[in-house]
Amino acid sequence: MASEAPPFWWQEPDWRVLALSPLSALYGLVAGRLMRSALREKMEAPVLCIGNFTVGGTGKTPVAIALAKQAKRMRLNPGFLSRGHGGSFAQPHVVDLQHDSAKHVGDEPLLLAEHAPVAVTPNRAAGARLLLERHGCDFLIMDDGFQSARIHIDYALVVVDARYGIGNGRVIPGGPLRAKVVDQLVFTSGLLKMGEGTAADPVVRQAARAGRPIFEARTEPSNKAGLAGRRFLAFAGIGHPEKFFDTVREAGGEVALKRPFPDHHFYAEDELVELAVTADGAGLGLITTAKDAARLRHGASPPGFLDRLDVLEIDTVFGLDHVPERIIGETLDAWRQRKLKG
Repeated sequence: MASEAPPFWWQEPDWRVLALSPLSALYGLVAGRLMRSALREKMEAPVLCIGNFTVGGTGKTPVAIALAKQAKRMRLNPGFLSRGHGGSFAQPHVVDLQHDSAKHVGDEPLLLAEHAPVAVTPNRAAGARLLLERHGCDFLIMDDGFQSARIHIDYALVVVDARYGIGNGRVIPGGPLRAKVVDQLVFTSGLLKMGEGTAADPVVRQAARAGRPIFEARTEPSNKAGLAGRRFLAFAGIGHPEKFFDTVREAGGEVALKRPFPDHHFYAEDELVELAVTADGAGLGLITTAKDAARLRHGASPPGFLDRLDVLEIDTVFGLDHVPERIIGETLDAWRQRKLKG
């Protein structure tokens, strides 16, 4: 489990939640007030935000990539806005796949940059201007930042994991919510239920009662043929590693051993040596996620480690084929209405 998401967040509320409830109430009050009172700069291009209600992985990055591909099919030139998980930049930085490392810009921006320019900065308005003025982007996709962005969002798509939902339903620090659901729904344009499971059903019903459209999607391995029938030591440093282990199984691979690490974990060389020795001793292959591989490519990997490593590549598949086009179209419509109003 991610270091930023304690396991009790995803369990039935217990004494820890009760003890933290005063802090959660205060945090929720402040977070909701900040969302309502934030001054958001209006950009000269449509802004689509892919966010979530909670701390922890919900599969936002594959969704952002899928929607960027759709934007390109609609003859738009998308660019990504990301805060990143690496270094801190005084000025917005556009990811350079040839020279940047995950420690420098973060793992998710490296994945996004394979599909469109990515500006990494906490100041998303400055990043947006950089993409518009210097890279010719005419459609902005913001990966995260739903609660904290200081730019106007034309369409906010909130992704909820079907297996984990919103955890125990409590606000930080007693639970994973970044603010009360009712406060966040005010700014939500649509809800995307990701994967299989029923944990998200209560918040899906709440969003539906609030009149928000509900979409469904799932992730599928894009390299199933190379995994079927093979046995692996699977390791991952993502928000919910069990999702990765299950996806390997769905692709036909056997997860004989699994090693979860904290989200965005940077592997030390001795950790990788231990993984390789353990896999060799059990006659297993090594497999990890695309996010982990992005971190490993620029890290201190033992000789030959990357050459023997299998990487599970995934695609986002929407329940209805027209959904990506609808989301892009509604973002464009909202932007045009905003421009008409001045």
